[in-house]
Formats: sequence, structure tokens, C-alpha cells
Amino acid sequence: MVVDRATGTISHRVFRDLPDLIAPADLLVLNTTRVVRARLLGRRESGAPAEVLLLTRDADGTWEALVSPGDKLKPGKTVRVAEDLSVEIVALTDRGSRRVRLHSTLSDTDAVERHGHVPLPPYITRADTPADAARYQTVYADAAGSVAAPTAGLHFTRELLARIPAPRADVVLHVGVGTFKPVAVDDPADHAMHEEWYAVSAATADAIRATRARGGAVWAVGTTTARTLESAASPDAGRPRGAPGSGLVVAGEGSTRLFIRLPYACRVVDRLITNFHLPRSTLLMLVAAFAGYDLAMRAYREAVADGYRFFSYGDAMAIL
Repeated sequence: MVVDRATGTISHRVFRDLPDLIAPADLLVLNTTRVVRARLLGRRESGAPAEVLLLTRDADGTWEALVSPGDKLKPGKTVRVAEDLSVEIVALTDRGSRRVRLHSTLSDTDAVERHGHVPLPPYITRADTPADAARYQTVYADAAGSVAAPTAGLHFTRELLARIPAPRADVVLHVGVGTFKPVAVDDPADHAMHEEWYAVSAATADAIRATRARGGAVWAVGTTTARTLESAASPDAGRPRGAPGSGLVVAGEGSTRLFIRLPYACRVVDRLITNFHLPRSTLLMLVAAFAGYDLAMRAYREAVADGYRFFSYGDAMAIL
């Protein structure tokens, strides 16, 4: 689906047509994060099954993790994953997750790679297979650290990327619970975003500056790329603050809790490629802020009527 904000029109194409929409002066920005085998399946001391989803590793060697069953895995409990790997529950956090520590003869990275599972979306109820390690990954994935794929990028093949007439640039945002946690409160302003680590290189900052100088548009592939660019937006971009597409970015890395929702106006991103998202998700709220609420809802109604596929392996939308 192609949604044009300037005209309010909605048209229907296939993803291989994307190069026709991108001008040579534009810039395509990709999130090159790589999904890790962050899902650890094991057993509690009672022998009952348990699951630990690793999120981020802290400087002290502990991890923030989501655990199941939450009421059973309290501090002091242990989950045995394999003969050479167990997970100690160290502490509760103020947002319901756990601090955990891995105990293994291997490094944490090697232990997770050997014994972890691909954290497929929860609506995929089958066990992961060896093929998922490649299929639930973009073709340009590089920097390991995500617990979910930046799924707008799953539409790209290497051949399609080679046909894009514009230059490309990379960012990294390691997708965590901040991206996929649903909004469970009535007022989105009360929703607490979890922080996610991101990085913007000097080369990418320079590429955006060059794109602005030649009058091109910045394309964000996926909501995670959009959030990264907006989190790194320069406060003195040289145009009115808050105007769409007004911003440059500052190179660097850090953690972001940016929640893009109405009335937020993107300062860096001019075009957005995204999938179709579920109600009460921060992702849908980002789309509504970028496209405008009425146009976004009209596009979604048309998508439902025309049988577009939602979820991670679903169809795509380009918002111009």
C-alpha cells in the first residue's frame, strides 16, 4: 500500500515496485540490528517448565529479562537450561521484569548462541526451527542485540536493495520490549516506554546532511529506524523545530524511550516504510502521528477490506 500524505490518496502496488518511489537524491536508512537467540527454555527446581527472555545485559554482568511463569520465578530461584547453563533470578525490577545472571562454563554470548532459541513473535505458537534463524532476520542484519526483528526490513532481498536508485545508510536500534509492549492504559501519555539502545554513525549523520543539501528525502525503513533518527535529531537543524523533515542528526549512541504519537511531528524522517500494526500498539500510534490520524485510519480500513496481512510477516505500507 502507498499512502500519499500530500494528496491524501491511497494506491496499491507490490513491494518490488519500491525503487520506482525513491528518487536518486533520496536516502534509504536501514536498522542493521541482528536478532539473537534470546529465548531460553528450561525447568524450575520443581521440574516444571520455565522460560527466560533476555533483553539487555548490564555492566555488572546481569541481564534484564522477562520470565514465565512470573509468579514462580522470584529472586533466589534458578532455571536450568542445560547441563552447562543455568539462570539465577537475582532481583525484581520496578516494571515487572527480572534481573538475572547466567551461570555457565561458556561466555554469555556463546551460551546463548548454543542453547537459546529464536524469539519468534508470540502469535507463532510452534517451536522455532533452524530455518527461523535466517528467515526471522533481515538480509542486511549485522549488529547482534535484538529480541525481535525490525520487520519492515524483512521485505527486502539483496536483489531489491541493489535496484534502489538512492544511496543507503545504517543505524542500529536493538529491538526490545519498548517496541512491542502494548499500551495498556487509557491515556497513551501514561504509557512507560522501556529504553532501547541505539547508535548513529558519523557516516550516517553526514549522509543525512548531504541528502538535505541536495533536496532529497530521508526514508526510514521501519518504525525502529524512525525512532532512532528522531531520537538522534539535532536540536539546531537550521529550519523551524518540529517541521516535518527539518532535522539533521547527531552521531552517537545511547538509550531512547522516545514514544512517537500525536501531536509529534517528525524532524528527520520524510518517508516511512512499515508493516501493518495492531491496535493499542506504540507502532500504530507512530504511524498515525506520521501519516495523520484520519489518513492512517482510512488506510487501515482499506487494508482490512482488501485483505492485507498484518503482523511481522505481513504486508507493507509506504507513507510518502
